[in-house]
Amino acid sequence: MRATGHPALADLVDLACEDVGGAAILTNDEFFAAKENLLRARPAEWREHEFTDKGKWMDGWETRRRRDPPGAPPGDDWCVVRLGMPGVIRAAVIDTSFFRGNFPAECALEASAIEGHLDLTASPEWVELLPRSPLKGDSKNEFRFTTQAATAAAAAGSRVKRDSEAESGFSSSPHADRRFTHVRLRIYPDGGVARLRVLGEVAPDWARLGGHGGLVDLAAVENGGQSILCSDMFFGSRNNLIASGRPHDMSSGWETRRRRGPGHDWNIVRLGAPGTLRRIELDTTHFKGNAPGRCSVDACAARPAGRVGPVGSAGAGVDSWDWRVLLPLSPMQPHTRHVFEDELRLVGRVTHLRLNVFPDGGVARLRAFGEPFHDDPRVTALARLNALPREEALAATRSFCASLKWAERMADARPFEDAAALLRIGDRLFWQLSDADWLEAFAAHPRIGERRLEGQTGQEQAGLAGAAANTLAQLEQANREYFEKHGFVFLICATGKEA
Repeated sequence: MRATGHPALADLVDLACEDVGGAAILTNDEFFAAKENLLRARPAEWREHEFTDKGKWMDGWETRRRRDPPGAPPGDDWCVVRLGMPGVIRAAVIDTSFFRGNFPAECALEASAIEGHLDLTASPEWVELLPRSPLKGDSKNEFRFTTQAATAAAAAGSRVKRDSEAESGFSSSPHADRRFTHVRLRIYPDGGVARLRVLGEVAPDWARLGGHGGLVDLAAVENGGQSILCSDMFFGSRNNLIASGRPHDMSSGWETRRRRGPGHDWNIVRLGAPGTLRRIELDTTHFKGNAPGRCSVDACAARPAGRVGPVGSAGAGVDSWDWRVLLPLSPMQPHTRHVFEDELRLVGRVTHLRLNVFPDGGVARLRAFGEPFHDDPRVTALARLNALPREEALAATRSFCASLKWAERMADARPFEDAAALLRIGDRLFWQLSDADWLEAFAAHPRIGERRLEGQTGQEQAGLAGAAANTLAQLEQANREYFEKHGFVFLICATGKEA
């Protein structure tokens, strides 16, 4: 889902919407209305005479009225949201629609980066994006975040004072350019919020997406793709073209008005990562009487600086880009998923696509599957591993897995084509080992709480950092008792776990 409404926010992605996998996972109170309502894709609604056994039915998250003990510091209510798409947060909309006498007086927004899936048990570090700020009832309260340096530069360039920035909803934060996975909305002291929109730019984990090989949809919004310009979007936003999931109806796609003159319509998409494209899918589902008659796809590669030239408000400069034909002119059918593979031309590395539709009409989805090019330090490490003498390669592979047989077979399997081949071959060889080989590998694994050896990263047991001496002593004793009883080292995935 894309943000709508404010022109400055219209092209940012709602990273938290339930339609892209966002989830409200924890709150201290949801007495009157459930936290899950915060992330609904549809706008909040009002039901005049509907009540529940707890009170008035409200479309949002609503807490009970706080009654803090006399003399105690004033409290607040909060809700933790896991973003459906991790990214850089540029703005937030705290929507209090229909909350008129029961909206919070103030709010704040914090963010965190939590790796893995154990977010409910993690104790994350929260950083402040939005300091405690006033809210208006029955309103879409917009807040935009910039780095302190960017705010200072903008103020100097336009001679705008910081107090006028605050009035327009800007908030300076040293964390505005960081990648986050979770946010925590705080409201003071209590009340109801209809919707929370966390707007920003998707920042996918390309090492994970492309680490195992295979084709990736480089245009998808969840992989960082962005529609940057189109000729027309009278009936449907250009951003819908690369939205997540299947289209629900015609409103879920990109649709232009009926063209009454010469020319054709087009939509330019910046890929989430440069890559070599192998398959294009164009979906006209739900467009039955208004699908384009024909289409083509052009591609270009940005210069190292990352831009392909200036773009004017009306698309000036687009034709001067170095466009090459990726998909020649092809017929299209209504209400159909079109798959193009053999038709694609070999154009090399691609960063941008231009979908051309003739003469006009609607397209629900564009999928561009390819092999991503991305900066990955493992590429350099893999080249070094491939070049090592056998004995040194044997020592290196045995540091991954202490089974001698596995390490010998891995050293002899070189050279590895890429990181995906290394992982694939290593996995296959591991499952070919005997029980004795596996026990040899497990015996060399550090026990829980054990000081790691030279060269081991210790990332898995990072939660033990700073653990008290008596805690480590208890772990050592438990490890010893387990080994004496069973004859095996006790192993567990410790990632994300505290001591």
